[in-house]
Amino acid sequence: MPTALQAAYDAKLQRGELRSDHAQELGLQALNRLQEELENAQPAGVLAGLFRRKDAASLRGVYLYGPVGRGKSMLMDLFFETAPVEKKRRVHFHVFMGEIHRLIDAWRKGDAAARKARFGQHKGDDPILPAAEVVAEQARLLCFDEFQVTDIADAMILGRLFENLFARGVTVVTTSNRTPDELYKNGINRQLFLPFIDLLKERLEVVRVAGPNDYRLDRLRAASSWFSPIDPDNERSFDRLWRDMLDGQEEAGAVLEVLGRKITLPHAAGGLLRATFTSLCAVALGPNDYLALAERFHTVFLEDVPKLTPARREEARRFVILVDALYEARTRLIVLAEAEPVKLYPEGEGAFEFERTASRLQEMRSADWLVDRD
Repeated sequence: MPTALQAAYDAKLQRGELRSDHAQELGLQALNRLQEELENAQPAGVLAGLFRRKDAASLRGVYLYGPVGRGKSMLMDLFFETAPVEKKRRVHFHVFMGEIHRLIDAWRKGDAAARKARFGQHKGDDPILPAAEVVAEQARLLCFDEFQVTDIADAMILGRLFENLFARGVTVVTTSNRTPDELYKNGINRQLFLPFIDLLKERLEVVRVAGPNDYRLDRLRAASSWFSPIDPDNERSFDRLWRDMLDGQEEAGAVLEVLGRKITLPHAAGGLLRATFTSLCAVALGPNDYLALAERFHTVFLEDVPKLTPARREEARRFVILVDALYEARTRLIVLAEAEPVKLYPEGEGAFEFERTASRLQEMRSADWLVDRD
């Protein structure tokens, strides 16, 4: 008898929402295996409470990796919706790690009463154990989207954190653009991170989902990537393309930490970002901020880009730096602007240099720019 996951996937095929994809089927096979194990692990009747014991065994999870747009998140979403687990959670990995750091901070700064209220315990100096127990109490199944590690603070705690989660019966499913062996590549003190990679490969079945079709790219190719002028028709088209690219994902938002500062980006989902020109170029952001943004997101929707005047030369300068960062990172850029690139900043300080930016923007809207680069 097919699992609920398989039935949901087959229904999408029958409705024409999906095309047959061998690479997706490999991921589906691994998730079907886990769903069957979850069903078999669910005790019935008076024994049901035992399944929620702190020492309940975690099952071998699944790690789906491969280029963007291949359906990894879609598969995980179907799995999450049909997984027979009462306490389950789907969350972007960066959001989850932000929560972990806040729990660690709360443990370190809290007195005995505050710790007891937040964690149900108060003794000890190591915050990882109580943080893991809070997470395990909230969810027995954790599904992470966009698993990646770029921050040394994350890298140094992940091993002990996940050891404690697995020990408390938490099962993990995740998607990533990188194989486990490429996580935190070239990071500071990476040798200390290697045991965590071994732990991932031991506790999660690693499956490559890298079919020939980039479904998000197909949508971009079928649409324009530069919408101008800013009028109701282009606003609707820009918004429609954003919703198509989300493909049912929620805008969970993102917070980038750069040199001790936090940049809040409310309209983000996985590797997708939607932001206004004002939010990125009319505030005090610099090269490091834009580099972090370009590293974090593979596709950026930038709206309400105005025609720039000499009085707005600082905004023009930031826009140049932003475009340079996105260009060097090969980020896909979708723009809603008042004018074509060559007419955005025709005169003023830096206008001559802006010609190179206009040229890059023209290249970034070309079909060649959108080819699969993974």
